[in-house]
Parts: sequence; C-alpha cells; structure tokens
Amino acid sequence: MTAYVLVSGPFTGGWVWEETASRLRAAGSEAYPVTLPGVGDRRTGTGTDVDLETHIRDLVRLIDGIRTPRVVLVGHGYGLHPVVGAADRRPERVARIVSLDTGLPGDGEAAVRSVPDPEVRARLADGDGSDGAVSDRAGTGGDDGWLAPPEPGTWSRWGGTEGVPAEALARLDRLATPQPARTLTRPLRLTGATAALPVTGVLCTASGSSTDLVQMLVDSGPPQFRALADDRFRFIDLGTGHWPMLSAPEELAEVLGRAAAGEGHRVTTSDRTHAQPTHLLPFLLDVPEVPRERRGRVDLHLPGGPGSPTEGAPRFADADADADRPRPAVVLVHGGPVAPDQRPTPRDTPFLLGYARYAASLGAIGVTLDLRLHGLADFPLAAEDLAEAVALVRADPRVDGDRIALWFFSTGGLLAADWLAAPPPWLRCLAASYPALAPLPGWGAVESRFRPVDVVGTADGPPIVLTRAGQEHPTFTATVEEFLAAAGRNGAHIEIVDVPHGHHGFELVDPTEESRACVERAMRSVLGHLRE
Repeated sequence: MTAYVLVSGPFTGGWVWEETASRLRAAGSEAYPVTLPGVGDRRTGTGTDVDLETHIRDLVRLIDGIRTPRVVLVGHGYGLHPVVGAADRRPERVARIVSLDTGLPGDGEAAVRSVPDPEVRARLADGDGSDGAVSDRAGTGGDDGWLAPPEPGTWSRWGGTEGVPAEALARLDRLATPQPARTLTRPLRLTGATAALPVTGVLCTASGSSTDLVQMLVDSGPPQFRALADDRFRFIDLGTGHWPMLSAPEELAEVLGRAAAGEGHRVTTSDRTHAQPTHLLPFLLDVPEVPRERRGRVDLHLPGGPGSPTEGAPRFADADADADRPRPAVVLVHGGPVAPDQRPTPRDTPFLLGYARYAASLGAIGVTLDLRLHGLADFPLAAEDLAEAVALVRADPRVDGDRIALWFFSTGGLLAADWLAAPPPWLRCLAASYPALAPLPGWGAVESRFRPVDVVGTADGPPIVLTRAGQEHPTFTATVEEFLAAAGRNGAHIEIVDVPHGHHGFELVDPTEESRACVERAMRSVLGHLRE
C-alpha cells in the first residue's frame, strides 16, 4: 500500500486536497492531506510563533506516526519546502518526493525568493538578496507576523488558475487564512540526506512547465540544471494550471499513482549536451586577447591588444583615426538566473570574453559584467546593476558616452524593457540574441515591468538588431514573435539576423560557418549604428 502525504502552498490546508485524496483512497492507497500549524483551523497565537522549522517538525511527527514503512511526500508551492525539510530528517522513511509544479529548493533557500507576487516579496525580503538572505524579523508580514491571503480574483499572482472552476475559486477565497510570514522567510537548512532520494516533477503545462523545457535547460541552460538528468529524477506533464488539485483532481490522483510507481519521463543528456558545461565551451570565433580592466562587477575590454584587428573582419571605420579619441562601447548583458557560486562567473566565460574581445578588436570598447541575477525575483536587482554599469562606462574618459549599445542575450532580454520604455539619446543601438522578450511560462516571480513585448515602439528609441536561432525552443520563440508583432504595430525598426540551423547559444553549441557569419553580421550592424 502506498501512503501519500499531501502538503499545499500558503494560505491553504488539507481541504484543497479533498477530491484528490478521495480518489487515492478509492484506489487502495492511504492519503494524508496536511494542514500545517498556524494555518486554517490550526491557527493559534501569533504568526511569529510559527516558522518553516515548525512546519518541518510537524511533518516529521506525521511521518513517524504512519505505519506504512515508506511514504510519498507531495509538495505544492511553499509546501515543497517543509516536504524537503522533513525528507532530510527522515530519508529512510521516504519512498519518493513529488514536486508539484514547483522547483526543488536547495539548502539555504527561503520560500520568499520564489514567491510570484512582487508586492509580497518586497514586503518580506530584506537585504540585497545576493546571498538568499531574507528577513526573519517579527511582524514582517503585517500585524503579529501574519501575511494576509490574496484578495479575491488575485490568486493567479500565486500561480496560474487555468482550469479551476469558479466555485473552487470561490471556496479558495472563502477558506484561505493568513500565513505565518516566517514560514516564507526562514531559510531551508538541509544536511544532504535527500541527495539520493527519487524525485518526480509533475509539470503543469498550462503554467508553462513541460518536460521539453526541462530538456532544453539540461542541454543549453545554466549548468545547475544538468543535475535534472540524474537517474533519480522523473517528469510527468499534466495538462492544467498550477492548482491541479482544484482543476483536475482525478487526473492528479492518477499522475501521483504513476509517480509513486516510478513512472515518468527521464530527461537525459542528448547529442546536444556537451561533455563540459555549455558555458565553458569555446567561442566560435578565434579572437585575440585585448587589454582588460576590472572595476567592481564591470570589465572593460579595450582596443589595441596584440593581433588586433581580427584578420578579414570588418573594422570599425574610425578606429584608427585618432588613437586617443573616445570610443563607442558595446555593453554585453548575460541571462540567468545564474547560481551565485558558479565559476567562472559570466564575465569570465568564453562566451562573453569572445564577444567583448571581438568588439574591441574592431575598435569599440567591449563591456562585460556580472549581474546579481541568482533567482527569478532578482531582475530588479539585475536592472540596478546594469544601470550602474552603464553609468560607470559612460563616465570613463576613454568612452564616447554618446555612443553606447546594449546587447542582451537569452533571458537577459527581459532587462531590455526599461531601455525600450525610456530610451536615452545616447543609446544608439539595442541588440538581442535568442532572447526572452517576456517572462517565460511559469516565471510568475518575474515582475511585470520586465516585459519588452509591452513597450517596444512605445517610445522613439534606437534601432534594434535581433538575432534569431532557427532551432530555438518554442517558449522563447513565442516571446520573440509577440515582440515582433508589437514592434510592427508600433512602427519600431528591427533588423533581423537569422541563424536557420542554430540553437539557443549557437555561438557555443553550433560553431558552424553559418553561425560565424551571423555573429559577424550582427556585430557589423551594431557597430554601424554606433558610427551613425
């Protein structure tokens, strides 16, 4: 017999699982829908009396009292934090962890970092967010440390409500209770005991998650996603929104049964997964080293290094006219999130070094930087870093502050929104390569401000050079198509550079003549706009 422990997200309790639990029991299993302390009918005292450790201890007591030797722990939203914490304390009792449309948290991670509602994050977060530290102080969430539940009609801020019937949403409004704020702000502390436990990710496709997206992340995403190709992980797609226990309880029960049996798709490394992490692959052009100056999080790559210019490459027209003349600058903006402990950091990877040296070899100043973009909630912080970097670059006497280009890559494209909404006169070109131009599906934690699709062409801005990968993942392609449609309606000028056979990150994973020609064409265009 299988025993399921079902733990939901904030403001809710065991009642959200009633229909799914009923179906699990009808199939001969045990089901334990959990209402955690401080929530629902277990709300007592003040919110400061309850934190994440309280919830973990409560789950451990429940597990200890279940007679079935091993249990399946199911965590949804915030509920995955105490689930993983309890599994870490009782790994020998856990048959499998099921992460329901929720990313698996790591040691030191507080749930507030993945809260999709930006207003709530702003109230709860403390410090600069660069190390995952958040406030643990009393009263953070409001009077006596409670965080009020969403107002009626706003539950989608906590995850897409696709498929949830109106009566279920009304019940959610009626039964939701405040959440102890410290359950969200206290970091999860793990010993590593869960590292070998089987995990099944149930991916709600209407929220944008999918096995295909996981495969893309394993192949060409940030290196931390490679762990998802481990044999202990399985994935099952479920065609509904973020609240399947309300929108598809019968289908969810069936999927949980499959998960408990070890079924599901295993994501593996493919013929596009290289032996070394993608970000360490060599740049496709053989560009010479150039002088580099490091100033905080910003590096300036200066023209005039040995071997410049690159043989046969298009030279910036006036690069040799006056050696002391201020040069235009190309600021290269990486995507993410990037794990805070990733080494090398983005500005020291072959990718950004290659682009910066290429720009410098042609007479411009190439600029690289490390953004504090370590989670989906960090885009405002990354935007501050970018603005500070641009100000620093423009103030350098070797830089022509009236001729600046910003070049965004991958999910760094979301940061283009600010510059499209209010373009300064010195921004002569905005470039984007295989970008995300709206938050990807399921990225509810990204503030609505970071939607270039909403602001392109709404102000008189610079020309845009857009490089598209013909073999791009559909989730990225959809944002680009939406962006181009908006640009057409608003009269924005866009030059498109197509790489028909290129994949996401083609400069590293597809070092072909086609790819090289497209990089050269894009760089020529960017430098041409800086010359105008």
